[in-house]
Amino acid sequence: MKAKLGIAPIAWWNDDLAELSGDISLEGCLAEAREAGFSGMETGRRFPMDAGVLGPILDTYGMKVCGGWFSGLLLDGDIAREKDRIAEQMALFKAVGAPCIVYGETAGTIQGDRSAPLTTRRRLSEEEIKAYGRKMTTFAEWCADQGMPIAYHHHMAAPIESEQDVDLLMKHSGEALPLLYDAGHMAFAGGDVLRVIDNHHHRISHVHTKDVRQPVIDKLDRSRESFLDAVVKGAFTVPGDGSLDFETIVKRLAGHGYEGWFVVEAEQDPIKNPPLEMARIGHRELLRVMASAGYTVEG
Repeated sequence: MKAKLGIAPIAWWNDDLAELSGDISLEGCLAEAREAGFSGMETGRRFPMDAGVLGPILDTYGMKVCGGWFSGLLLDGDIAREKDRIAEQMALFKAVGAPCIVYGETAGTIQGDRSAPLTTRRRLSEEEIKAYGRKMTTFAEWCADQGMPIAYHHHMAAPIESEQDVDLLMKHSGEALPLLYDAGHMAFAGGDVLRVIDNHHHRISHVHTKDVRQPVIDKLDRSRESFLDAVVKGAFTVPGDGSLDFETIVKRLAGHGYEGWFVVEAEQDPIKNPPLEMARIGHRELLRVMASAGYTVEG
């Protein structure tokens, strides 16, 4: 079985909270990620949207685009508008050979609002998820037809957050809508990280290997503190530095035949947690668990 290891620039600079951003260029970020051993990186705000500009930069550092966030608004919007909104990113990702666009629903989300406590996140009824699932399926089918599939990212403080939310979205959407599995977000939401894999492995097309510091999460006052407060306090980290058993998680994915990208995405304070150091820890741990699970790491 084959795997590729990628990382997200959110360890170097945070797109939602500028104060958690180091003074490092895109080139510096790519160089450190490559030094740590990664062969791919997801995109962020310092990435040019012109393939003619970005391509040579990636080639210089021997890196690939292994995904990237799209702030979707389909929950409250219409499909035609989303097609227009995603067009530029889709063109770039196709040009650089990215595997997918990471779709995150941001209609009504509080993930970027530090004044909004975790308990105030938007919650959807099953009927609302049913209607949303139909829209997402149609949009996902269109994206795939254009040659650039999406992967749906369940996310803390977003409308699709909990294990139950994911179960309902998968139930009420078609096979055309792939799932991005993020162990860290699911653990933070209180879900069973292994049961989600067992239930939805046939839909998982992309994996974020985000770890959590459970003691930090356990001490949060969710009625007063926000998602970004949790990030600042250190709720997330890289595999090998947190509370999750990634050897068991990766073996479960392997047991269901998952092949593809495993992407470290761990937003932290880059002053307290130097990105290169953390990237090395995450890469070393992933190599260990990949070998244990029977993966051959490419790149």
